[in-house]
This record gives sequence, C-alpha cells and structure tokens, in this order.
Amino acid sequence: MKKFAVLALGLLTASVAQAQDPGGFRIGLKAGATYSNISGDNVQQITGAGYSSDFGDYKLGYNAGVALTIPLSSDGFFSFAPELLYNRKGYEISSTQTNPGAGISKLEIEQSRVLHYLDAPLLAKINAGGLFFELGPQVSYLFGSKNKSQTTTKFANGDKDKVEDNSGFLDYTGVSRDDAYKSDLAQFDISGVAGLGYMTEGGLSLGLRYARGFNSLIDTKNQDNEPKAFNNAFTLQLGYLIPTK
Repeated sequence: MKKFAVLALGLLTASVAQAQDPGGFRIGLKAGATYSNISGDNVQQITGAGYSSDFGDYKLGYNAGVALTIPLSSDGFFSFAPELLYNRKGYEISSTQTNPGAGISKLEIEQSRVLHYLDAPLLAKINAGGLFFELGPQVSYLFGSKNKSQTTTKFANGDKDKVEDNSGFLDYTGVSRDDAYKSDLAQFDISGVAGLGYMTEGGLSLGLRYARGFNSLIDTKNQDNEPKAFNNAFTLQLGYLIPTK
C-alpha cells in the first residue's frame, strides 16, 4: 500500500508539473486598459485645432480577447503568440475657459472620438523563467467610430450644467458628418508591437505593450502624398492562459 501511495503521489506530481509547464501550448483570455492617441504631421486634419499629443493627454480605453501561446522550442524559450482582441482606442481634446461670461466661473469642453478596432497581434515571444518579451506585427480592422462632445458650465453660485452634443463633426475635408461616420478613416492598420511581462506557471500573466501604427488613419482614397496621422496605443493586460496538455 505504501509503495502504491508513493507511486500515485509521484504520478500526480509529474502530471501537475507537466500541466504547469510554461513551454507548452496554452489558450486563454486577456483583458485590460488601453491608453491611446493619434500623432503625425497632419493629425489636426482629423482632430481639429487644440489637439495635444502629449502623453498625459492620451485617451483611456479598454481591450479584451483571446490569446494563444504556441511553443517553437522544446523548452518553451521561443513561442508564437497570436491574439484576437477588441480594442477601444481614439483620442480626446479637453479645454477650459475661466470666467468666459457674466455669472460663469468656468467652461470645460471635452471632445473625443472613440475608434473600435479588432486587433490581431502576431507576436514572437521569449520566455525567460516567467519573464517574457514579445515583438511582432499587428493587423487591425476599424469596424466603428463614435464622436462625442460634452460641455460643462460651472456658475459662480456653485451650480453646474452638463450638455452633450453628439450630433456630428467635421471630417478632414470640412464636411459635416454623422457622429458614427468612419469613412474618412482607413479601415485597416498595420502596427509594430513590442512588450514585456510576467506569467506564472499556473498561467496568470501581466503584460505591458506598445503598438505604433504604420498606416495613416486619414483615408484620402489612394491620393499621392497621403497626410500623416498614426495610431499609438499602450495596453496593460491581465491574462489567464491554461495549458492543454
């Protein structure tokens, strides 16, 4: 009986170690925050005047999707890590006017354009004892756009009034468009992605990555000298990838 118990314990330990092998094939979910903006020589053709591309003025969004890790070496040091993510990107503009009129102490104007993307990162991954590094291209499809505007009026007597105006916006040609219009933007984007993070043997991971778009957002219908405006996005993701062996 003791020999049988020792053998059973040994088999159980071996199976757990194999199930937690960080080098094995894994599948799971990822979700987290996205911090994004757009930048380039001609970015104000999309945003209009008053736009800041400073890091502190990025727009906060979120991302979620499925992820795979496919080992390319027996020890798990090299792997291929494709993902399919919904990613909420875009930009925003905030401005404040102090004492703009009688009885008004402050006028705050917030404008944003939310860009709904399906991102497919196709990354090479290096796993060094749980610490991982990733690098590769990302293909993105823009399936939706939403323009939002909110004006907050703060009165001298302490009252506050918020008004939303999502009726439309001017595209880069100066034409007024519906708030959900997206045909002024390129539907596809190709980005370069670099990131790092840590994954436990149990499959929990935390990763930070940066993606820089190479395809201009401004869709000028294949005209020469295309204006330059590119996606930039930082993503912080919490993941759980379970082993399948």
